[in-house]
Formats: sequence, C-alpha cells, structure tokens
Amino acid sequence: MKLKIGVMGSASGYLHKGHLDAAYRLGRAIAGNDCVTITGACPGLPLEAARGAKDAGGLVIGVSPALSEWEHVHRYDSPVDYHDVLIFTGSGLMGREVVNIRTSDIVVIIGGRSGTLGEFSIAYDEGKLVGVVLGTGGITSEIKYILRVIKKKTGARVLHDDDPERLVKSLLSYYTSRHFRRPSVHTHFVVQNNNGEGAAEGSATPATGGEGSV
Repeated sequence: MKLKIGVMGSASGYLHKGHLDAAYRLGRAIAGNDCVTITGACPGLPLEAARGAKDAGGLVIGVSPALSEWEHVHRYDSPVDYHDVLIFTGSGLMGREVVNIRTSDIVVIIGGRSGTLGEFSIAYDEGKLVGVVLGTGGITSEIKYILRVIKKKTGARVLHDDDPERLVKSLLSYYTSRHFRRPSVHTHFVVQNNNGEGAAEGSATPATGGEGSV
C-alpha cells in the first residue's frame, strides 16, 4: 500500500511566491516518491502542493469540511481542482482536522497559522512523523520553540529542512526504517496466551520521541 503524506499549511492571507514554489515542489516530491498526497481540500499552500503532485502524475485526496461538493465550493470557498478524490466529512474546519491527520501516515507542515497549529498539535499528540518545511513563515518559524515548551513524549518525531525534496526523502527513510514500528496510540491489542494471561500483540519499541532535525 502506498504511503500517504498530508500537507498542512496556510490556506489564506498573503502567500509569498517563494512559499508557493516550495509547496509546489513538495507536492511533486511526494508524487515523485510514489506516495499519495493528502490535503484539507483547501486553497493556498496545500492547493499548490496538490497541483505539484498532479503535475507529477500523483494521486491527491482532499479531506473536506463540507457535507457535499456544493457546500465545499460555495460555503467554504474551496477548490476541487487537482484533487482526484474529495472526502466529505461534514465536520467543519476544525472537525475535519482529526480525519486529515489520521488519514496521513506522515504529516508535513508548510507555513501555517492557527488552523495548521491545530493540525500539528493533533499529529504530535498522536505520535505521527512530522516534517517542517523551514523558511516558509507562519508557525514553521516557531515549531522548535513550541516543542521546547511542550516537553511531552508522545512517540512523535519532527524533522526539519528548507528543501522540500530532501525533506520528503528524509521522512520516508525514517518512516520505513523506524517509525512504522510505532504502536497505535488508540488500539491496544490483547491476546490470550496459553496460561490465559493477557499479552500485548505486535508490540514494538517506538521511535524516539521529541524533536529531531535534518
């Protein structure tokens, strides 16, 4: 099964041309590494990543806050371009963030304001592997500080780089070599051994928690 990389970032406000270019390159890199691109089906930097992924022949899935395509377009002013599939959660902007993150094997933060900060918080709390595209403004400039303040071990790992292509390579290398062994934070499988005692099934040593850098 292909890995799914979620792109979370600024959907509105002033978007610097260099940041848009970085988002486009990020999408191309995701597709170029045979991964599926996940976005919040929103405008801005995630849309540029979707465009980059489509231009590179990749599959793009959007997780919409809306109940329908009409509501997606007319209520949330969101695009359908460059997405192969739209999933209508009907959960609103905040509610869809949980679906967005849990659908992604790896999460990449680019730019971003309060909504992206919420997505980062969910990803970190749920032990995801997270990439940060440095030099794209917004919360990406503050992630290292935020991690120092949090001081919480969740099994999450955060990698930073200012080069989107290199960041994707590093994330995939770390995920396939270590992070895939991270046990689910939601499900604890228990099997009965021969003595009738509970035992954890499929447990493995989690990847190192906390902040990392590339």
